[in-house]
Amino acid sequence: MRKPYVLLLSLCWLFSGLAVTPARAADNGSWSVHPVSSRVAVRPYFSLFADPGRRIADKMVIANKTAEPRTFRLYAADAYNTARDGGFAVRSPGERMRGVGAWARPARSRITVPGHGTVTVPFTLRVPADAEPGDHPGALVAIDERIESGAGSAALGVRRAVGARVYLRVSGPALPALAVEHVRISHQQPLVPGLGDSTAVISYTLHNTGNVTLDPQVELGVRGMFGRTLLARDLTGLPAELLPGQRVRLTAPWRNPPQLDWGKVTLTAHATGTRQSASASFLALPWLVAAVAAAVAATGVTLLARARRSRTRRPSVPAGPSRPSRPAPTTPDRTG
Repeated sequence: MRKPYVLLLSLCWLFSGLAVTPARAADNGSWSVHPVSSRVAVRPYFSLFADPGRRIADKMVIANKTAEPRTFRLYAADAYNTARDGGFAVRSPGERMRGVGAWARPARSRITVPGHGTVTVPFTLRVPADAEPGDHPGALVAIDERIESGAGSAALGVRRAVGARVYLRVSGPALPALAVEHVRISHQQPLVPGLGDSTAVISYTLHNTGNVTLDPQVELGVRGMFGRTLLARDLTGLPAELLPGQRVRLTAPWRNPPQLDWGKVTLTAHATGTRQSASASFLALPWLVAAVAAAVAATGVTLLARARRSRTRRPSVPAGPSRPSRPAPTTPDRTG
């Protein structure tokens, strides 16, 4: 009985840390994809500029670094930021393409590269006349047609791919815009204040609302009661390339926050040509203190309600009968 396989498209540069380093030629050690070198310099990726309605012609090189021939499927894809860490990733062949993936076409969709050999494949990129101005990132991808099986009884088949990045800018107004959304803070407090450490996690969303790729920076500021500064620092772990229209959910740890305080968290994101802030209030209250306060409040409310009911139900004292009034004495008439 044949073992079932699950096909996974895993671009090598998606997992090699390129989300936080400058883009370079795509290479997984077995094969690579890169632009044809110009007379001036070696190009690690495609950097293209075009007017709406223009056609661009260029060439990609697929190099086989192994001793055996390899067959690849070629296609163009749109790029996006991963939800996990904001890394640069591309759409799979079955997904809908709206930019580079829809506009670029390799001259060949399938090639075989001999061992230790290279093959140059031309491609064309036709920018629609109604294309929006700004950045349209993507990639030219070579998928190995072989399926690499895993070990063990539950075999997992992996189909590997390598893609050369394409940075296409369509002429027109460049509008950088960056938004900070959905700021949240979660606390973990010790049961008894002072008997243990407290931690907090600040979560937020970076949203590129403009039409150009941004290199965002984020400043974190926390103020407590009476305007005290509790924290002020620059955040790390940000995507080096936040693509147009993309959202990335990120978190920032806060070690040893106050265990009893009330304040506000402010995140300020900025990149070239844009800056925006967003805030969220927080209440740091240990569970024991909160429970005692809730119990005291509940007891007070109960006693007050009972007192009100007691006053409402207290019977009234009936009034006694009124004494009859005595007639006023009359003075005898002494006329006569």
